[in-house]
Amino acid sequence: MLIAVPLLFIPVVLYAIVILSGVVGTGGVAAAEAALRDPLFSIPMVSGTAWNIGVGDLILFLSLILLFFELLKSTSSQKVAIVNHALSMILFVICLVAFLLMKGFATSTFFLILTMVMLDVLAGFIVTIISARKDLDFGGGAA
Repeated sequence: MLIAVPLLFIPVVLYAIVILSGVVGTGGVAAAEAALRDPLFSIPMVSGTAWNIGVGDLILFLSLILLFFELLKSTSSQKVAIVNHALSMILFVICLVAFLLMKGFATSTFFLILTMVMLDVLAGFIVTIISARKDLDFGGGAA
């Protein structure tokens, strides 16, 4: 049943940990948002510049990888896929409410995570509808 849990739940929780640790701490929202932007490490490029990678970048990278696997999971026609779609929809609503109402969640990083969750929801429902339509087409052919 653990397979029904949306994988994009992981980056949402990671983002919340980073933001809420800054908001609850002494720095407030500004410190939490700076923690997302401040570089963790730099990679020197051939052009001579440095590519700075922060916590927000790593969370987005993880989100993209997990979105790929969520899209693969959405093509499954198992009964657990319906539970996954429902949980993805709940996660989307929670993310949308957090984006609109909670301090620290109205950032570009969280908006992109929110967009990935929305794409997961849409892809899941679209794939389910298309596969159900094909099942009806094949089942009604013999008369």
